[in-house]
Amino acid sequence: MEWLLIASALFIAFSNGANDNFKGFATVWGTNTLNYRQALILATLATVAGSLASLTLAGDLVQQFSGKGLVPDVVASAPLFILSVATGAAVTVFLATQLGFPVSTTHALIGGLVGAGLAQSEGVVHFDKLAGTFMLPLLVSPIIAVVLGMLAYKVFRMHPIEIAKDCACLVAPTQSLIPMMDGTLVSRFSTPGILLAPDAMCERLETPVRFSVSNNMDRLHILSAMAICFARGVNDTPKLTALFLAAHLLQPSASVAMISFAMAMGGLLFARQVAKTMSQRITRMDHAQGLAANLITASLVLIASKFGLPVSTTHVSVGSIAGVGASAKTLDWQTLRNVLLSWIVTLPFAAGIAWLLAAVS
Repeated sequence: MEWLLIASALFIAFSNGANDNFKGFATVWGTNTLNYRQALILATLATVAGSLASLTLAGDLVQQFSGKGLVPDVVASAPLFILSVATGAAVTVFLATQLGFPVSTTHALIGGLVGAGLAQSEGVVHFDKLAGTFMLPLLVSPIIAVVLGMLAYKVFRMHPIEIAKDCACLVAPTQSLIPMMDGTLVSRFSTPGILLAPDAMCERLETPVRFSVSNNMDRLHILSAMAICFARGVNDTPKLTALFLAAHLLQPSASVAMISFAMAMGGLLFARQVAKTMSQRITRMDHAQGLAANLITASLVLIASKFGLPVSTTHVSVGSIAGVGASAKTLDWQTLRNVLLSWIVTLPFAAGIAWLLAAVS
Protein backbone atom coordinates (compact mmCIF):
# COMPACT_ATOMS: atom_id res chain seq x y z
CA MET A 1 0.00 0.00 0.00
CA GLU A 2 2.84 2.41 0.79
CA TRP A 3 4.35 1.92 -2.66
CA LEU A 4 0.92 2.42 -4.25
CA LEU A 5 0.48 5.67 -2.32
CA ILE A 6 3.87 6.96 -3.39
CA ALA A 7 3.23 5.97 -7.00
CA SER A 8 -0.20 7.65 -7.06
CA ALA A 9 1.15 10.86 -5.50
CA LEU A 10 3.96 10.99 -8.04
CA PHE A 11 1.51 10.27 -10.86
CA ILE A 12 -0.61 13.28 -9.95
CA ALA A 13 2.53 15.42 -9.66
CA PHE A 14 3.59 14.18 -13.11
CA SER A 15 0.12 14.95 -14.52
CA ASN A 16 0.13 18.34 -12.84
CA GLY A 17 3.45 19.22 -14.45
CA ALA A 18 2.22 18.10 -17.86
CA ASN A 19 -0.89 20.28 -17.63
CA ASP A 20 0.40 23.29 -15.70
CA ASN A 21 4.15 23.81 -16.12
CA PHE A 22 3.95 25.74 -19.39
CA LYS A 23 1.03 28.02 -18.55
CA GLY A 24 3.21 30.89 -17.39
CA PHE A 25 4.96 30.91 -20.76
CA ALA A 26 1.79 30.64 -22.84
CA THR A 27 1.92 34.32 -23.78
CA VAL A 28 5.69 34.16 -24.41
CA TRP A 29 5.35 31.41 -27.00
CA GLY A 30 2.12 32.91 -28.33
CA THR A 31 3.86 36.22 -29.08
CA ASN A 32 6.92 34.44 -30.58
CA THR A 33 9.20 35.94 -27.94
CA LEU A 34 10.78 32.49 -27.47
CA ASN A 35 10.40 29.21 -29.30
CA TYR A 36 8.68 26.27 -27.63
CA ARG A 37 11.86 24.53 -26.45
CA GLN A 38 13.35 27.66 -24.89
CA ALA A 39 10.09 28.52 -23.16
CA LEU A 40 9.65 24.96 -21.86
CA ILE A 41 13.13 24.85 -20.29
CA LEU A 42 12.69 28.18 -18.50
CA ALA A 43 9.18 27.21 -17.37
CA THR A 44 10.52 23.97 -15.88
CA LEU A 45 13.36 25.68 -14.02
CA ALA A 46 11.06 28.34 -12.56
CA THR A 47 8.50 25.72 -11.52
CA VAL A 48 11.10 23.64 -9.70
CA ALA A 49 12.37 26.75 -7.92
CA GLY A 50 8.83 27.56 -6.79
CA SER A 51 8.29 24.00 -5.60
CA LEU A 52 11.37 24.12 -3.41
CA ALA A 53 10.42 27.55 -2.07
CA SER A 54 6.98 26.28 -1.06
CA LEU A 55 8.52 24.73 2.05
CA THR A 56 8.69 28.20 3.58
CA LEU A 57 6.10 30.20 1.61
CA ALA A 58 2.93 28.08 1.59
CA GLY A 59 2.79 25.77 4.58
CA ASP A 60 -0.91 26.49 5.26
CA LEU A 61 -1.98 24.80 2.02
CA VAL A 62 -0.55 21.46 3.17
CA GLN A 63 -3.03 21.19 6.00
CA GLN A 64 -5.99 22.16 3.82
CA PHE A 65 -5.36 19.51 1.19
CA SER A 66 -4.71 16.72 3.66
CA GLY A 67 -8.51 16.46 3.89
CA LYS A 68 -8.67 17.32 7.59
CA GLY A 69 -11.71 19.45 8.30
CA LEU A 70 -13.35 18.37 5.06
CA VAL A 71 -13.78 14.74 6.18
CA PRO A 72 -13.36 13.13 9.63
CA ASP A 73 -9.71 12.83 10.72
CA VAL A 74 -9.88 9.04 10.86
CA VAL A 75 -10.91 9.03 7.18
CA ALA A 76 -8.35 11.64 6.09
CA SER A 77 -5.44 9.53 7.36
CA ALA A 78 -6.67 6.22 5.89
CA PRO A 79 -4.39 4.87 3.13
CA LEU A 80 -7.33 3.91 0.92
CA PHE A 81 -8.75 7.43 1.14
CA ILE A 82 -5.44 9.02 0.16
CA LEU A 83 -4.91 6.54 -2.68
CA SER A 84 -8.41 7.22 -4.03
CA VAL A 85 -7.97 10.99 -3.91
CA ALA A 86 -4.62 10.87 -5.71
CA THR A 87 -5.77 8.42 -8.36
CA GLY A 88 -9.00 10.27 -9.12
CA ALA A 89 -7.19 13.58 -9.51
CA ALA A 90 -4.26 12.13 -11.48
CA VAL A 91 -6.40 10.31 -14.04
CA THR A 92 -8.57 13.38 -14.56
CA VAL A 93 -5.66 15.79 -15.09
CA PHE A 94 -3.70 13.42 -17.30
CA LEU A 95 -6.70 12.73 -19.53
CA ALA A 96 -7.39 16.46 -19.87
CA THR A 97 -3.74 17.02 -20.76
CA GLN A 98 -3.88 14.48 -23.56
CA LEU A 99 -6.97 16.24 -24.93
CA GLY A 100 -5.28 19.65 -24.72
CA PHE A 101 -7.54 21.14 -22.01
CA PRO A 102 -5.89 23.40 -19.40
CA VAL A 103 -7.69 22.19 -16.27
CA SER A 104 -7.10 22.78 -12.59
CA THR A 105 -5.26 20.21 -10.48
CA THR A 106 -6.78 22.00 -7.49
CA HIS A 107 -10.27 21.26 -8.81
CA ALA A 108 -9.33 17.64 -9.44
CA LEU A 109 -7.93 17.22 -5.93
CA ILE A 110 -11.07 18.70 -4.38
CA GLY A 111 -13.17 16.34 -6.47
CA GLY A 112 -11.03 13.43 -5.29
CA LEU A 113 -11.42 14.49 -1.65
CA VAL A 114 -15.20 14.71 -1.98
CA GLY A 115 -15.61 11.47 -3.91
CA ALA A 116 -13.35 9.42 -1.65
CA GLY A 117 -14.98 10.96 1.43
CA LEU A 118 -18.49 10.03 0.29
CA ALA A 119 -17.42 6.46 -0.44
CA GLN A 120 -16.27 5.81 3.12
CA SER A 121 -18.60 4.02 5.50
CA GLU A 122 -19.12 7.24 7.45
CA GLY A 123 -19.93 9.13 4.27
CA VAL A 124 -19.38 12.48 5.94
CA VAL A 125 -18.16 15.47 3.94
CA HIS A 126 -18.34 18.93 5.49
CA PHE A 127 -19.71 20.89 2.55
CA ASP A 128 -19.63 24.16 4.50
CA LYS A 129 -15.85 23.77 4.72
CA LEU A 130 -15.78 22.88 1.02
CA ALA A 131 -17.70 26.00 0.04
CA GLY A 132 -15.89 28.51 2.24
CA THR A 133 -12.29 27.32 2.14
CA PHE A 134 -12.04 25.73 -1.29
CA MET A 135 -14.77 26.75 -3.73
CA LEU A 136 -15.00 30.47 -2.97
CA PRO A 137 -11.35 31.27 -3.85
CA LEU A 138 -11.57 29.05 -6.95
CA LEU A 139 -14.68 30.84 -8.23
CA VAL A 140 -13.67 34.39 -7.36
CA SER A 141 -10.02 34.35 -8.54
CA PRO A 142 -10.67 33.92 -12.31
CA ILE A 143 -13.34 36.63 -12.20
CA ILE A 144 -10.86 39.02 -10.58
CA ALA A 145 -8.27 38.04 -13.21
CA VAL A 146 -10.71 38.73 -16.07
CA VAL A 147 -11.62 42.15 -14.65
CA LEU A 148 -7.99 43.10 -14.10
CA GLY A 149 -7.07 41.93 -17.60
CA MET A 150 -9.81 44.06 -19.15
CA LEU A 151 -8.82 47.07 -17.04
CA ALA A 152 -5.16 46.67 -17.96
CA TYR A 153 -6.05 46.80 -21.64
CA LYS A 154 -8.31 49.83 -21.19
CA VAL A 155 -5.92 51.80 -18.99
CA PHE A 156 -2.76 51.24 -20.96
CA ARG A 157 -4.46 51.08 -24.38
CA MET A 158 -2.50 48.00 -25.32
CA HIS A 159 -3.82 47.53 -28.84
CA PRO A 160 -2.20 44.70 -30.83
CA ILE A 161 -0.46 46.95 -33.37
CA GLU A 162 3.02 46.86 -34.74
CA ILE A 163 5.47 48.91 -32.69
CA ALA A 164 7.11 51.26 -35.19
CA LYS A 165 8.73 53.45 -32.57
CA ASP A 166 11.13 50.99 -31.02
CA CYS A 167 13.80 53.37 -29.71
CA ALA A 168 13.49 55.30 -26.46
CA CYS A 169 16.19 57.94 -26.09
CA LEU A 170 16.98 60.76 -23.73
CA VAL A 171 16.80 64.10 -25.57
CA ALA A 172 19.35 66.67 -24.43
CA PRO A 173 18.09 70.05 -23.20
CA THR A 174 17.96 72.84 -25.76
CA GLN A 175 19.06 76.44 -25.24
CA SER A 176 16.85 79.42 -25.98
CA LEU A 177 17.16 83.20 -25.46
CA ILE A 178 14.35 84.91 -23.52
CA PRO A 179 13.98 88.73 -23.86
CA MET A 180 13.60 90.54 -20.53
CA MET A 181 11.79 93.80 -19.76
CA ASP A 182 15.01 95.84 -19.85
CA GLY A 183 15.84 94.55 -23.33
CA THR A 184 18.50 92.06 -22.28
CA LEU A 185 18.46 88.44 -23.39
CA VAL A 186 18.61 85.63 -20.85
CA SER A 187 19.73 82.15 -21.81
CA ARG A 188 17.39 79.37 -20.65
CA PHE A 189 17.66 75.61 -21.06
CA SER A 190 14.74 73.24 -21.50
CA THR A 191 14.47 70.16 -19.33
CA PRO A 192 15.64 66.82 -20.78
CA GLY A 193 12.94 64.65 -22.28
CA ILE A 194 12.33 61.09 -23.47
CA LEU A 195 11.64 60.57 -27.15
CA LEU A 196 10.00 57.47 -28.62
CA ALA A 197 11.01 57.22 -32.26
CA PRO A 198 12.10 54.77 -34.98
CA ASP A 199 15.67 53.52 -34.79
CA ALA A 200 16.71 55.63 -37.80
CA MET A 201 15.73 58.87 -36.06
CA CYS A 202 17.51 57.92 -32.84
CA GLU A 203 20.64 57.23 -34.87
CA ARG A 204 20.62 60.81 -36.19
CA LEU A 205 20.16 62.35 -32.75
CA GLU A 206 23.05 62.87 -30.37
CA THR A 207 21.58 61.27 -27.26
CA PRO A 208 23.46 60.21 -24.13
CA VAL A 209 21.05 57.37 -23.33
CA ARG A 210 18.99 55.12 -25.59
CA PHE A 211 17.54 51.64 -25.46
CA SER A 212 15.31 49.32 -27.45
CA VAL A 213 11.71 49.26 -26.23
CA SER A 214 10.91 45.84 -27.72
CA ASN A 215 14.04 44.14 -26.37
CA ASN A 216 13.40 45.36 -22.85
CA MET A 217 9.72 44.51 -23.15
CA ASP A 218 10.70 40.97 -24.14
CA ARG A 219 12.95 40.65 -21.09
CA LEU A 220 10.18 41.84 -18.78
CA HIS A 221 7.75 39.46 -20.50
CA ILE A 222 10.03 36.48 -19.89
CA LEU A 223 10.62 37.49 -16.26
CA SER A 224 6.87 37.77 -15.71
CA ALA A 225 6.38 34.29 -17.19
CA MET A 226 9.01 32.88 -14.83
CA ALA A 227 7.23 34.61 -11.95
CA ILE A 228 4.01 32.78 -12.85
CA CYS A 229 5.74 29.40 -13.01
CA PHE A 230 7.46 30.13 -9.71
CA ALA A 231 4.13 31.14 -8.15
CA ARG A 232 2.48 28.00 -9.51
CA GLY A 233 5.17 25.82 -7.99
CA VAL A 234 4.67 27.56 -4.66
CA ASN A 235 0.90 27.14 -4.80
CA ASP A 236 0.57 23.59 -6.17
CA THR A 237 3.41 21.70 -4.48
CA PRO A 238 1.91 21.87 -0.94
CA LYS A 239 -1.36 20.42 -2.23
CA LEU A 240 0.49 17.37 -3.54
CA THR A 241 2.84 17.17 -0.56
CA ALA A 242 -0.24 16.81 1.64
CA LEU A 243 -0.84 13.35 0.16
CA PHE A 244 2.55 12.12 1.43
CA LEU A 245 2.24 13.77 4.81
CA ALA A 246 -1.31 12.56 5.44
CA ALA A 247 -0.10 8.98 4.96
CA HIS A 248 2.99 9.63 7.14
CA LEU A 249 5.22 8.34 4.35
CA LEU A 250 7.94 10.96 3.96
CA GLN A 251 9.26 14.10 5.59
CA PRO A 252 8.22 17.43 3.99
CA SER A 253 11.63 18.11 2.39
CA ALA A 254 11.81 14.67 0.78
CA SER A 255 8.18 14.93 -0.38
CA VAL A 256 8.78 18.31 -2.01
CA ALA A 257 11.93 17.07 -3.75
CA MET A 258 10.15 14.04 -5.25
CA ILE A 259 7.13 16.07 -6.31
CA SER A 260 9.33 18.75 -7.92
CA PHE A 261 11.11 16.11 -9.98
CA ALA A 262 7.85 14.47 -11.08
CA MET A 263 6.32 17.84 -12.03
CA ALA A 264 9.40 18.73 -14.07
CA MET A 265 9.33 15.42 -15.97
CA GLY A 266 5.60 15.70 -16.69
CA GLY A 267 6.03 19.16 -18.16
CA LEU A 268 9.05 18.27 -20.25
CA LEU A 269 7.35 15.23 -21.78
CA PHE A 270 3.66 16.13 -22.17
CA ALA A 271 3.15 19.92 -22.04
CA ARG A 272 2.76 20.64 -25.75
CA GLN A 273 -0.98 20.04 -26.27
CA VAL A 274 -2.05 22.32 -23.43
CA ALA A 275 0.62 24.82 -24.50
CA LYS A 276 -0.98 25.06 -27.96
CA THR A 277 -4.41 25.77 -26.45
CA MET A 278 -3.11 28.44 -24.09
CA SER A 279 -0.65 30.06 -26.50
CA GLN A 280 -2.34 29.92 -29.89
CA ARG A 281 -6.06 29.18 -29.59
CA ILE A 282 -7.61 31.29 -26.81
CA THR A 283 -6.41 34.65 -28.15
CA ARG A 284 -3.58 36.38 -29.99
CA MET A 285 -1.69 39.03 -28.06
CA ASP A 286 1.19 41.39 -28.54
CA HIS A 287 4.10 41.75 -26.10
CA ALA A 288 2.51 44.43 -23.92
CA GLN A 289 -0.74 42.51 -23.53
CA GLY A 290 1.10 39.28 -22.70
CA LEU A 291 3.21 41.06 -20.10
CA ALA A 292 0.13 42.58 -18.45
CA ALA A 293 -1.69 39.22 -18.33
CA ASN A 294 1.37 37.54 -16.81
CA LEU A 295 1.87 40.17 -14.12
CA ILE A 296 -1.79 39.86 -13.09
CA THR A 297 -1.54 36.06 -12.89
CA ALA A 298 1.71 36.01 -10.91
CA SER A 299 0.50 38.62 -8.43
CA LEU A 300 -2.82 36.92 -7.70
CA VAL A 301 -1.32 33.44 -7.31
CA LEU A 302 1.51 34.57 -5.02
CA ILE A 303 -0.86 36.59 -2.83
CA ALA A 304 -3.23 33.62 -2.59
CA SER A 305 -0.38 31.26 -1.68
CA LYS A 306 0.82 33.57 1.07
CA PHE A 307 -2.64 33.65 2.65
CA GLY A 308 -3.28 29.93 2.20
CA LEU A 309 -6.01 30.35 -0.43
CA PRO A 310 -6.23 27.35 -2.80
CA VAL A 311 -6.63 29.20 -6.10
CA SER A 312 -5.96 27.61 -9.45
CA THR A 313 -3.11 28.99 -11.55
CA THR A 314 -5.00 27.67 -14.58
CA HIS A 315 -8.13 29.63 -13.77
CA VAL A 316 -6.23 32.82 -13.00
CA SER A 317 -3.99 32.56 -16.07
CA VAL A 318 -6.84 31.82 -18.47
CA GLY A 319 -8.89 34.57 -16.80
CA SER A 320 -6.23 37.24 -17.29
CA ILE A 321 -5.54 36.17 -20.88
CA ALA A 322 -9.27 36.09 -21.67
CA GLY A 323 -9.78 39.51 -20.07
CA VAL A 324 -7.10 41.11 -22.21
CA GLY A 325 -8.31 39.24 -25.31
CA ALA A 326 -11.95 40.22 -24.75
CA SER A 327 -11.06 43.92 -24.50
CA ALA A 328 -8.84 43.66 -27.58
CA LYS A 329 -11.64 41.78 -29.42
CA THR A 330 -9.23 38.97 -30.31
CA LEU A 331 -10.72 36.32 -28.02
CA ASP A 332 -11.74 32.97 -29.54
CA TRP A 333 -15.02 32.39 -27.72
CA GLN A 334 -15.39 28.83 -29.02
CA THR A 335 -12.06 27.78 -27.51
CA LEU A 336 -12.84 29.59 -24.27
CA ARG A 337 -16.21 27.85 -24.04
CA ASN A 338 -14.59 24.43 -24.43
CA VAL A 339 -12.05 25.29 -21.73
CA LEU A 340 -14.81 26.41 -19.35
CA LEU A 341 -16.74 23.20 -19.99
CA SER A 342 -13.63 21.18 -19.12
CA TRP A 343 -13.43 23.09 -15.84
CA ILE A 344 -17.03 22.19 -15.03
CA VAL A 345 -16.41 18.51 -15.73
CA THR A 346 -13.12 18.27 -13.79
CA LEU A 347 -14.46 18.16 -10.25
CA PRO A 348 -17.31 15.61 -10.70
CA PHE A 349 -15.17 13.43 -12.97
CA ALA A 350 -12.37 13.23 -10.38
CA ALA A 351 -14.94 12.68 -7.63
CA GLY A 352 -16.49 9.81 -9.57
CA ILE A 353 -13.18 8.02 -10.11
CA ALA A 354 -12.16 8.49 -6.47
CA TRP A 355 -15.55 7.28 -5.24
CA LEU A 356 -15.44 4.22 -7.50
CA LEU A 357 -11.94 3.25 -6.37
CA ALA A 358 -12.76 3.76 -2.67
CA ALA A 359 -16.11 1.96 -2.90
CA VAL A 360 -14.90 -1.20 -4.63
CA SER A 361 -11.65 -1.58 -2.66
